[in-house]
Amino acid sequence: MSADASVPSPPPSPSPITRVGIVARAHVQEASPVVREVVAWLTARQLTAIVERGTAECAGLTAVATVDSAALPDSCDLILVLGGDGTLLGVARQIATAVANPPVLAVNFGHLGFLTEIALPELFDSLASAVAGTAGIDERRMLRSRTFRGARVFDEQVVLNDVVITKSALSGILDMSVLVGDQFVARFRADGLIVATATGSTAYNLSAGGPIVHPIVNAVVLTPIAPHALTNRPVVLPDSAAIHIQPQLSSRPTEAYASFDGQTGFRLEHGDEVIVEAATRPLRMIRAEARSYFAVLREKLRWAER
Repeated sequence: MSADASVPSPPPSPSPITRVGIVARAHVQEASPVVREVVAWLTARQLTAIVERGTAECAGLTAVATVDSAALPDSCDLILVLGGDGTLLGVARQIATAVANPPVLAVNFGHLGFLTEIALPELFDSLASAVAGTAGIDERRMLRSRTFRGARVFDEQVVLNDVVITKSALSGILDMSVLVGDQFVARFRADGLIVATATGSTAYNLSAGGPIVHPIVNAVVLTPIAPHALTNRPVVLPDSAAIHIQPQLSSRPTEAYASFDGQTGFRLEHGDEVIVEAATRPLRMIRAEARSYFAVLREKLRWAER
């Protein structure tokens, strides 16, 4: 054996960050001074700021590069999100359909901000670490959803948190047949069904009685919403198999809807099948250096308090 063969190859060096995209929570004037400070900070370090067009208009920036939100992921090496969880979810969906896969530095400028776990006073320290390539990056699994109507794909989505099948406010209880891969799981009778990522386990899933799953675990949580039978409990599944959900809508007047990260959705028809599986790539998120995930649980959710 040669001497070179016994030495493991070094990990690939991270791509240098020279272009930083900036997007802030829509129509939040309080974020405008911060956006301008970040642009000045980047400019002073010979880095390029590329600001989402609506954010630039809100901040009154006219002498800066701007792009539409859909073009932001392919235009930069890092995306800085100033907002709440909804803003981050929107950015994640844009990245999922882009060619590039830049990491995201999410800074809380909302209310609870569970996903945007970096606090505003930590912004520039975290940004400096990200630009220097020393910040830790977590890979958050995303889900790909395809809805088949007949033999064709009627809709396709990628989500960071969850896919939810739910009844309308005045509709009767839903019957839903569920398979994992080619194995029949159960026929659920409930107000709906949540398919959540580990990241999304602390969102709607948690409110519906589902478990908390550490965000870097490659798992999917299947949680019925207000099930008819108390034995229908949430189940944690590996994300290696596709989940097939078939709402049964012909037996009685029932309306069912599919929603994706709570940001978009549509009404389902009898015969539709929703297939949820792991997306081809994860969302790359800059890790908060000042606190652990469990500290975030305690601070934001008052988890394990007595």
